[in-house]
This record gives sequence, C-alpha cells and structure tokens, in this order.
Amino acid sequence: GAEVLILEHMDRAGKKLLATGNGKCNFTNEKQGIAYYRGKNPAFVLPVLAQFGLQETLYFFETLGILAKNKREGYYYPASGQASSILEVLLMECRRLHVSILYEIGIRSIEKEKKDFLFHTKQGNFQSKTCIIATGGKSAKKTGSDGSGIPYSINFGHKIIDMVPALVQLQGKQTFLKEISGVRIESKVELYIENKKVTEELGELQLTEFGVSGIPVFQVSRYAAYALLHGKSVNVKLNFLPDLNEKQAKELIQQRFLFYGEGKTAKEALVGLFPQKLNVVFLRESGIKEKKPASDCSKKELEYLAYKTQHFIVDIVGTKNFEESQVTAGGIDTDEICSKTMESKLVSGLYFAGELIDIDGMCGGYNLQWAWSSGSVAGISAAKYCKCK
Repeated sequence: GAEVLILEHMDRAGKKLLATGNGKCNFTNEKQGIAYYRGKNPAFVLPVLAQFGLQETLYFFETLGILAKNKREGYYYPASGQASSILEVLLMECRRLHVSILYEIGIRSIEKEKKDFLFHTKQGNFQSKTCIIATGGKSAKKTGSDGSGIPYSINFGHKIIDMVPALVQLQGKQTFLKEISGVRIESKVELYIENKKVTEELGELQLTEFGVSGIPVFQVSRYAAYALLHGKSVNVKLNFLPDLNEKQAKELIQQRFLFYGEGKTAKEALVGLFPQKLNVVFLRESGIKEKKPASDCSKKELEYLAYKTQHFIVDIVGTKNFEESQVTAGGIDTDEICSKTMESKLVSGLYFAGELIDIDGMCGGYNLQWAWSSGSVAGISAAKYCKCK
C-alpha cells in the first residue's frame, strides 16, 4: 500500500537479470537451506526465507504469468526458457501497481535529515520516509552492478566485509594448462588452502588456457578468492576418476596397459578413457614416453599414472575479475541488519536487499532466491514503517 519510486542509474531495468542462467533465468531451486548460502553468518538467511521462500516465490511468479519448469537437480526456469520473461512480468506488475521507475538517475548522495531521506541526483532531489538500497555487488559492471551502493552504506556508518569475485573462474600457474585448454570432463574438484582441504565439488570441469572453470570450480571459488586476498597458498586437486577409489583406479590403468595393451603405445592405451589432450599431459607428468609399448610399462609407473589421474594439482594464483564473476561475496555486515525486517540497526527506516549484503549463494538459482526473499521482506517492512510514522 505504500507509494514506491525506483531510482535506477542504468538506462533500463534488469540488465543483469537477463544474463542469468545463460539467458534462461534459473530463478530458484527446490533445495533450500543454510547449506546453499555463504557469508560471515549464513544463518542470517533463515528468518528471511521463512517469510518469503521457495513456495512464495513460485506462487508469486505464477500469479504474474510464469509457468515454472523444474528441469534438473531442483533448478527452476520459466517455461518460456527466456530470462526476459521474468523481467517483463516484473515490469508489468510495476506498471499495474503504479510503481514509478526513473532511469539514468545519477545519485550523488543519500542523507537522512530528521525523519526523511533526501536523495540528491543529477535529475533533481527526492524525499521519502524510507530508503531501500538494492544496488547489487560489483559483479558485471556493464549491467549496473558496479558497487555504487557501497559509499552510501558507508556514509550511514555501515561496515563492509571485504568484497571478492565469487562464482568465478580460477587462474592457474602451470604451463600445461594451454595444452589441455578446451577439455570438458566430469571431475571432482578439491580446494586446498595452505595445504589443508577446505571443500570439494563434483561436476563438469572446464579446462582453459588460463586455469579451471565450470560449475564445480564456481562453487569453491569464493573460498579461493578470500584466501588469495589474504596472501595464502591455494591449489585445486582434480580427480578425473571420481567414481573409483585409488585401488580401483590402479587396477583400471594396469588392465588397459598390461592386459589390453598388446601392440599399443602408452598413448594409445589411454584412448577412450580420457580426452586425448589430457592423455598426453598425464603421461608426461608421470614420466612415461608416449610411444613406449604399453605392455612394457612397469607396475610402479602405472601406479603413479593412476595416482596422477586422481591427484592432478593446479596451483591457483588468482581469480578472474568482478566483470567476469556471476556474484560478489562480501558486502554489508549482516550483524548490522535485522534479519526479520532487513532494516538497518544503525539508521531507522533504512533497508537493504540482495547482493549488496554479505550473503552469496551457490550456483543453482540461490542468488536470485536471495534477491526475491530479501527484497520482499525489505519492501513489506519498509511499507509497514511508513504506515507507523
């Protein structure tokens, strides 16, 4: 029931939304809970999701015209297969509710004087009883997510947890990366910081000339980014036979070389097991010449080759930048926000929503779910605040 004005600094709304899910918009996931969200205090999401969670999200978009399709592993997409459908129904609802949007607004400052917020912009000044800052993080600047909300938040006295790229590719040190660039393969990715295992993920790995990519890498990248920020050593161990234990891997390799390897070279003995580019690097890293007769390889050589296929180390020296990341880790310290209302604990009538807050989700629609949930709670709470003042 409150009158709403959106101050948008881009020339149109929802540019970042259009890029989600490779343009198809994976807008939520049936699997929800604290395990899928990260930050200094991931439990902060629970009171928010309790008010506007999965079922509320599905119902909300259904009423706007979106038929949700659960395609894989709990991922929900619009039946149209287009992110533009999500954006369009949101803008339609804004028009229906007479929500005004001013574009290319250019905010110079936000201040609170007495009971009202004053917005000084290139297009003039505005005044309101409440303010919701939902400007996103620093990821994908060209879509409007450029960190511009940070200075306003700091001016209100809020602490910012260090912001780093997350859901992002990792850059490796080894020269063999250029040789295996373009390989896509199912793999287990284990992240080590200061030689201590921190986390692991399983999925399709993408090897690039600069390092490693793919969903399992994205899932562990925020931990790597923070470790690198603090000058710690980081590496990933890649297991290209994730379904086998070490004994089974040794038996498999020995079988291919010693039992089925007659008349084959070492390189030929690996054909059909791994992509050819990987085979070449595995042999070299194991000290086995490509043209060596497969059946002449010693058990010791083959054991080491099997070990390499499950313990393939890439030293991580950096991440790709914010522009190439899908989301930003870090942001407004959740200790300074009320999780039941999204209101600032420092400034009454000031609210936050979305990626600007120190909460980031895994791949799978979690960052959009956080946007819907925190946005709903912040909006409803701000409207109630207006009615009480």
